Amino acid sequence: MTTILNYTPHTITIQNAEGETTSFVSSGVARVAAVETPAGTVEGFPVVEQTFGEILGLPEPAEETVYVVSAIVLTAAKQKGLKCCIAPNTGPTAIRNENGQITAVRGFVK
Repeated sequence: MTTILNYTPHTITIQNAEGETTSFVSSGVARVAAVETPAGTVEGFPVVEQTFGEILGLPEPAEETVYVVSAIVLTAAKQKGLKCCIAPNTGPTAIRNENGQITAVRGFVK
């Protein structure tokens, strides 16, 4: 059995086709260090180019464990060859309330 640990700052709720939900509370927060390099201006406003560095707050990969992370952390994890990360699928299948806020997702992306 695979262990799913949530490393986003929010509880993640998954809803299956039958309407049943499973929630994953936060186990910590993984973030990516960013380096910003000046890249000019647009109409007087500064523009920077961001490059992502070290992933902070994510445990070492463990057998039979996947980590739910943000899309930015997932991108950095893929660049580093980590296959233990997934992110909530916040695309068109996400379930939203009347204000457009996501209340649950149908699954994950990797």
